[in-house]
Amino acid sequence: MSRAFVKEDSGFVPPGRFGLPPRDDPRFDSAAARALIEAARDANTASAEAATGYRWGEPRLHRHVRKLLEAAEALPEHEQDRRYVRVARRFLGT
Repeated sequence: MSRAFVKEDSGFVPPGRFGLPPRDDPRFDSAAARALIEAARDANTASAEAATGYRWGEPRLHRHVRKLLEAAEALPEHEQDRRYVRVARRFLGT
């Protein structure tokens, strides 16, 4: 069996590259929220969870996700990323 299949079957998900600041940076939670929402939009949530250390729906990130959602919804309708808005709402449980 090839090594690729062994790694795939192990459940290991490598962290994605999201350009996150260091964890002790005050901007980390905001960047982590954005990474989780963008990854979910692209069907890659597990990679963002591995990179950020946060699970989907993490209450600590709700205020950051609300800001992202408000900004996304403030765009003119023809410029809105509907999938992004939908996953942000799902993150918040709304």
